[in-house]
Amino acid sequence: MSTDAHEHQELRSAVAALAARCGPDADELWAEAGRLGYLGVNLPAEYGGGGAGITELAVVLEELATAGRPLLLLVVSPAICGTVIARFGTGAQKRAWLPGLAAGTARMAFGITEPDAGSNAHRLSTTARRASDGSGDWLLTGRKVFISGVDTADATLVVGRREDARTGRLRPALFVVPRDAAGFTYRRIPMEVASPEKQFELVLDDVRLPADALVGEEDAGLEQLFAGLNPERIMTAAFATGMGRYAIGRAVAYARTRQVWDVPIGAHQAVAHPLAQSHIEIELARLMLYKAAGLYDAGDDAGAGEAANMAKYAAAEAVVRAVDRAVHTLGGNGLSTEYGLASLITAARVTRVAPVSREMILNYVSHRTLGLPKSY
Repeated sequence: MSTDAHEHQELRSAVAALAARCGPDADELWAEAGRLGYLGVNLPAEYGGGGAGITELAVVLEELATAGRPLLLLVVSPAICGTVIARFGTGAQKRAWLPGLAAGTARMAFGITEPDAGSNAHRLSTTARRASDGSGDWLLTGRKVFISGVDTADATLVVGRREDARTGRLRPALFVVPRDAAGFTYRRIPMEVASPEKQFELVLDDVRLPADALVGEEDAGLEQLFAGLNPERIMTAAFATGMGRYAIGRAVAYARTRQVWDVPIGAHQAVAHPLAQSHIEIELARLMLYKAAGLYDAGDDAGAGEAANMAKYAAAEAVVRAVDRAVHTLGGNGLSTEYGLASLITAARVTRVAPVSREMILNYVSHRTLGLPKSY
């Protein structure tokens, strides 16, 4: 076993132990994970992080999900927002945000999705313009939907568009918007997904921000955006594979002991083979997950983009089947609160559509990898 593999196994064991000893309260788990350094394991050591990479943060989320205790904001606060600020933020922005994000004492949401833009980031209507009074301040206006954890986040990293000074074209730009900023309001969206993290619609009505609210350079464009989106896909794959491992584990434990006739039901191939197949599918998805994370941590953004999309696709398909088979294994008990599987039916399905749909990933692979012509 390599040194990295040994360290990763120790990290897995430690995170699993944390999940086992913490109570059901997500805030308690978040605080303890931050205190132990797990939330910021991917952030620079000089700002209080662990100095590791997305690989290690994916390990943390996967093991929490495998224990039935996933923290969705791990995908957002340290993985997306922390990564973007660490790579592109100013020194002042790094000092202001990274220590808190690493310790879990600060949280940041991420606002990109809009009601009318869907998966087309080029149609974002949230716009930023300079205030006319010469102050250098920004005025941000627009709407966002399905933004996780805004109610508990200190700020939201909002993706808008601003006019390129050279070409006049609108280009993506990222702004840190404090939760208490004037003109920034949010409304909870009722969801059927059982999760401690809630979803919100945001309204930005000429939110006035100081010049230094802009993250990175004015004309950096898509590079900064995709620096956060690739980790988002990687972490979603970790969330999904952990959920799949949890579901299979519950089903296997039940199938080993549940006896209807003369032997446990797990002895019957009609029960055993679907679980074995799902185990294989989850393991294959995990291989692509950690390939993507390794490429990202090595600085290969192009290679990581392809692998991250594939990993997210594979993990989402695998977890949907794993949860379905686990519920079927338990029969009526699979739909009871006691066994904790029924709530995963919707949660697993979400990974097929968020943060990017399976169809858009198939478009990406067919166009970028296979070189087929676009249909749009």
